[in-house]
Amino acid sequence: MSTEEPQGFQFPCDYQIKAMGIDDGSFHEVVIAIIRRHNVTIREDSLRNRPSRGGKYVSVSLVIEATSREQLDAIYDDLTAHDKVLMRL
Repeated sequence: MSTEEPQGFQFPCDYQIKAMGIDDGSFHEVVIAIIRRHNVTIREDSLRNRPSRGGKYVSVSLVIEATSREQLDAIYDDLTAHDKVLMRL
């Protein structure tokens, strides 16, 4: 089994992370706090909050400078484990 990354996916690179949860006014802060635990550079200008049509849910997307596949896996594991995160992409 090869341990090389798929062609065209080289680190470090900009990588968009998106998470969805209930819009309680601070969901974006939860997402940012989880991502910051992994010592990544967040492109602050990339932060986007998008409410659902009914306003109950919100998606938060931002771009980070990813340094490895392991780092991305750890971020996604932490997002998945958090009770406020309903979905991550």
